[in-house]
Amino acid sequence: MDFSKKPFIGMLAFALVLFTMPVGHAVMILTQLILGETYQYVGAVLLGLLGFGALLASLKKKSETTRTFLGLFAGICLWTGFVEFSFVFYASHLGIPPVIENGEVVTKPEYLLIPSTIGILISIMFYFFLNGQTRCGFFLWFRRLFRLKIPFTPNTQTKNYAIVTAMETIFVLWAFYIVMMIAYDKDILGDRHWFTYVLFAGFLVWSIYLILRLIKYVKVGAAIRYAIPTVVIFWNCVELLGRWNFYREFWIEPTKYALEVGLIFTAFAGAILLTVLSSNDKERG
Repeated sequence: MDFSKKPFIGMLAFALVLFTMPVGHAVMILTQLILGETYQYVGAVLLGLLGFGALLASLKKKSETTRTFLGLFAGICLWTGFVEFSFVFYASHLGIPPVIENGEVVTKPEYLLIPSTIGILISIMFYFFLNGQTRCGFFLWFRRLFRLKIPFTPNTQTKNYAIVTAMETIFVLWAFYIVMMIAYDKDILGDRHWFTYVLFAGFLVWSIYLILRLIKYVKVGAAIRYAIPTVVIFWNCVELLGRWNFYREFWIEPTKYALEVGLIFTAFAGAILLTVLSSNDKERG
C-alpha cells in the first residue's frame, strides 16, 4: 500500500494532529502530577522554551515537511507551556474555584479565565482578515461573502512554515477554547442548552466537510497545516460527548489509565513515523 498518495496523506495528517490533542492533555497533567503545585511552572517554562527551540531549529531546515512538523510541535509546546499554565497560575493566584456538578469538577478554574481574552482574539482576527498576505480559507471565505477585495501581497522572503504552523495551532486552539467555554457557561448557554446541541451538529458537519477536502492533499506539509483546524473542530465534538458523559476522557487521568494513555502515545509515534516516511518533499533536512 502506497502511503505517499491521496487519500492516505490526508488521513495520516489527520491522525497525526488528532493524537496531539490527548497527548497534549496528558503531558500537561503529568507535568502537574510529577512536579507538584510549586515546580509545575518550572516544567511549563521548560516546555514553552522547548517550543521556542523548535522554531529556532526550523530556521536551519529547508524541507517544508520538516518545518511544518517543527511548527506543530512548537505550537503545542508553546500553548501548553506558556498559555495554559499561565491561566493555571493566575486562576490559583486569584483563588478562582472550579465549576462542580454532582460532586465532580466539570470545568477547571484556569479554563474560566480563557473567555476574558476574547477581545484580544477578535483584534488579532481583524489583522489577519485585512492582511494582504493571508491565504487562510476561513478569512478568504468571509472576504468573498462581504465582497471585500484585498489584493494579495506576496512575501518576498522565504516562507517559514514552522512559524506559520505554530501560530495557526495556537490561534485555532485559542479561538475554539473560547467558543467552548462560552457554550459551557450556564449564564450564557450551558452544555445542555439547545444551541450547544446545534453547535455539536455544526462542528460535526464542518469537520466532515474539511476531512473530505483534506484527503485530496498530496503534500505532507500542506496536509498537516490543513489538518490542524480540521482536527480542532472535530475535537470539539469529542469534548462535548465527554461533557455529556458518553465516555470517559481517560487521557486526563494518565496515572489511572496508564495502559490506554501509553497506547495513545504509541499511536502518536506511529503516526509521526508513517507521515515522515510518506513525505514527498524534494528537499529534506
